[in-house]
Amino acid sequence: MDFSISEDQSMLQDSVARFIQDEYDFDSRQEAAATDTGFSADRWREFAELGWTAVPFSEEDGGLDGGAVELMLLMEQFGRGLVVEPYLPCIVLAGGVLKRLATEDQKATWLADIIGGEKLAALAYAEPQARYDLNDVAVTASADGDGYVLNGHKTVVLNGGSADTLVVSARTSGERQDAEGISLFVVDASSAGIKRKAYPTVDARQAAEIHFEQVRVGADQLLGAAGEGLATLKAVIDDATIAVCAEAVGIMQVLNYKTLEYSKQRVQFGVPIASFQALQHRMVEMFMIYEQTRSLLLHAVMTEEADAGADAALHALKIQIGTEGRKLGEEAVQLHGGMGVTWELDVAHYFKRLTMIDTLFGNADHHIEQYPLAV
Repeated sequence: MDFSISEDQSMLQDSVARFIQDEYDFDSRQEAAATDTGFSADRWREFAELGWTAVPFSEEDGGLDGGAVELMLLMEQFGRGLVVEPYLPCIVLAGGVLKRLATEDQKATWLADIIGGEKLAALAYAEPQARYDLNDVAVTASADGDGYVLNGHKTVVLNGGSADTLVVSARTSGERQDAEGISLFVVDASSAGIKRKAYPTVDARQAAEIHFEQVRVGADQLLGAAGEGLATLKAVIDDATIAVCAEAVGIMQVLNYKTLEYSKQRVQFGVPIASFQALQHRMVEMFMIYEQTRSLLLHAVMTEEADAGADAALHALKIQIGTEGRKLGEEAVQLHGGMGVTWELDVAHYFKRLTMIDTLFGNADHHIEQYPLAV
């Protein structure tokens, strides 16, 4: 089986890797994460200038026609650098809905500025009662004249506090847990009736609670057909799951490398701890976990590209990251000793992000429950 990548894909991977190595050091990352927005606006504009914000969009939309492979290559490098800029919520999630459902006029109004890095977006889909069920939607969109009125509460909206544009799932018909009747809308985040409360998450990202109180939207803000948004929502979340899994693989690679290097430098009883056989066994196991997870990532991406058995492969990958990936992170922290949990050491921050990735878009337990349904 051919795992080689094209010249263009290799150039993308190399450009992101060089940027992370040369320009995205841990200290500047920490400074950006500590700001009110949780990221650097200058860095985000640089991402756009480098063309990264255009990667997953078609050429007709002003993008670079990238697919699952390009997204994997980019996000794996973002994981290595612990990038905090809102690529996942803005480009993969909100942008993923717009590229699938928006009309040409809607793309000109809402998507072009997102691809150009001039505006930020977020996907407001999760609700307090829903956990990981995409069809559990209590936010309502009631028909009113030639438009709709939104009411309800969205929770843990990634980048919700900084977003200029919100893509919102809302129920236009049916009961709360019905698969039918879910519609998607694009909304100006400054619209009357929207109340946002932003907060930092444990992995140095930003999220927000968003309340919609009699928020009026026009019929031209409906994305796709009314009541038929669930399939698109699922497809976008699948893309986002591949993205964070690729990010996790990048994190796991760094944790494995840093732990190995530290064990060569840390001296105990007059010798480097890397010489202790018991620790060698643990570090070999860490390396095996990383390699197995990367293989599952490649399998998931290939099945996604071929549209064959993608659900089962994605469930298996997310289970692996939520169980074995977490184990690798715990080993890295423990083998670094007490300093492994300090704020000053990047290992602790890699582990925090890896832990958060387990909870995003369904934790390991959720995907274990779903896996038999996908086979």
